[in-house]
Amino acid sequence: MSSALEALKKSKSNFDTLTKQLEKTIDQPDKKNKYQDDRLWKPELDKSGNGFAIIRFLPAIEGEDMPWQRVWHHAFQGPGGQWYIENSLTTLNKKDPVSVENTRLWNTGVESDKDIARKRKRKLQYYSNILVVSDPKHPENDGKIFLYKFGKKIFDKITEAMNPAFEDEKATNPFDFWEGANFKLKIRKVDGFWNYDKSEFEQISKVKTTDDEIDKIWKSQYALKPFVDPTSFKPYDELKEKLNRVLTGTRSTESVEDIDLPPVSNDVPTSSNRTSVEKEEKSNGSDDLSYFSKLAEDDS
Repeated sequence: MSSALEALKKSKSNFDTLTKQLEKTIDQPDKKNKYQDDRLWKPELDKSGNGFAIIRFLPAIEGEDMPWQRVWHHAFQGPGGQWYIENSLTTLNKKDPVSVENTRLWNTGVESDKDIARKRKRKLQYYSNILVVSDPKHPENDGKIFLYKFGKKIFDKITEAMNPAFEDEKATNPFDFWEGANFKLKIRKVDGFWNYDKSEFEQISKVKTTDDEIDKIWKSQYALKPFVDPTSFKPYDELKEKLNRVLTGTRSTESVEDIDLPPVSNDVPTSSNRTSVEKEEKSNGSDDLSYFSKLAEDDS
């Protein structure tokens, strides 16, 4: 076992640090296209409309502090049917043109303007490393490491495990190799959206039998910091120009296939005022767009 893994084992995956960060977070087809990434795992539904898999959330890689990264994004169509699908600069605590426009619409006090702002609201997604324990639809994934993109409902399950509501429940760090727990992902279709309410963590267990096996997993994980690296975000002026094209219906050669995830990397890369519409964005984990709910695995 490497010295770094030994340090990780003794630190209990920095559970206290994760808990403090969690508190901050709470306050807030077969054909491949460019936007599809082989690093990303996504469950599939069976013919009855249900989905099931067992996964294990993994700790941060060496050199990173957090086992998850969260990214705000926008996805909506303009009046002419063009799509605006971009990460929001508010992820970096910077001003974003869509948030600026949504604030303007909301502050008019006109209900129709508020409806437009709601439809264009930002959505929150998280990225973590996972080990696929069991994927019944694709058993070839069993035992492999992937990135997993998920939304608020699943993050709430993580929160409940780390901060249980009742005194007889033990706080668990789901990201711990030795004292974490497998996650049973149970998906149902409710009102046309994927629902995760029945998902749950199993009993505490060691992810693998030996520390050498664990070390191999740890070294196979992906860096998460590229997801919040400023170079992964388009500058304000470029986003504003695209927003104007979408809202005015100006044709563009850009398409959904042009949307890429941050590249594979194991290197560690070197506020605006909040309004009522932003508060509403945080409390609403659903997506109004059926297409993007499939693309971005939105929780409802």
